[in-house]
Amino acid sequence: MKKLLALALASLLTLSMFAGCGKEKGEAGTSEPNETYQSVDINVAGLKGPTGIGMVRLMEQSDAGEAANKYTFSLASAPTEIVGKISSGEVDIAAVPTNLAATLYQKTNGGVKLLAVNTLGVLYLLEKGDSIHSVADLKGKTIYASGQGSTTEYVLNYLLEQAGMTVGEDVKVEYKADHSELAALIASGEADIALLPEPFVTTVTSKNADVRVALDITEQWKKTTGDKELPMGGIIVRTEFLEKNPAAVEKFLEEYKASTEYTATNLAETAALTEKYDIMKADVAQKAIPNCNIVYLDGAAMKESVKSFFDILLKADAKSIGGKLPDDALYYEKAGN
Repeated sequence: MKKLLALALASLLTLSMFAGCGKEKGEAGTSEPNETYQSVDINVAGLKGPTGIGMVRLMEQSDAGEAANKYTFSLASAPTEIVGKISSGEVDIAAVPTNLAATLYQKTNGGVKLLAVNTLGVLYLLEKGDSIHSVADLKGKTIYASGQGSTTEYVLNYLLEQAGMTVGEDVKVEYKADHSELAALIASGEADIALLPEPFVTTVTSKNADVRVALDITEQWKKTTGDKELPMGGIIVRTEFLEKNPAAVEKFLEEYKASTEYTATNLAETAALTEKYDIMKADVAQKAIPNCNIVYLDGAAMKESVKSFFDILLKADAKSIGGKLPDDALYYEKAGN
């Protein structure tokens, strides 16, 4: 009887220990139904360029049902195609030029927030010939560019002004509707000088061996500004959507960050995905991606980089960032940080 009683007590003790463990697990949010993350429908817009490349891994995961949220992705050729969709609420999260994040923030009275920087300098000046080796060599020339009203225009204007040139007087700049149109012009020889971002640079130089990269704009920017970064692209979110779905936005950021990191370490696989999602041919992507400066900067690093950039843009052309520096509420900070 004593042995049976001892065994019974031991069994009860063991069961109570397992029950205690189960309770602790539930409290940690791993077994209680009300602690389980609920997927959210999110409309995400990107651009056919580095920002699109950075999210292709997440696009693939979403299609396979492996993502935390239910994403609907759309890709635009120009930032202007995204602005109206953000304002109307058709798009929740979008990849846009960083200066556009500032202007939208001002126009919507804080209706958007900047979540992260996703792209540093990706601009290159192409020339059919061999006469341009510095910004000063552009005097008297006609430059064809795309991205009017975006960081492309303001970065170019700033570099020209710092070199003592005024657009419209010392140098002419003609803007085309989108990168693809401009790439076709210089590849065919209809334009001699063009300012383009990667991966369109690789597309053009692959098609026309007479076209070369004359200037790396990121290098020129660093020389002119004292080695400051050139944060050209970022991820924004509608403030209303963020306030209603903070956990979903955090999940997106986790998955988007992983997608950008995948891009850097899985070049061939990422290149194949860019073709799958009709961004560009895989062979072009494989050559272009290393020059695309795809990054993921959030929190303090994002804020420092972008504020420094906005300081320069404010002095160069205040309208480029909506007329004034945006306040710190533009920059998203995770709760508890």
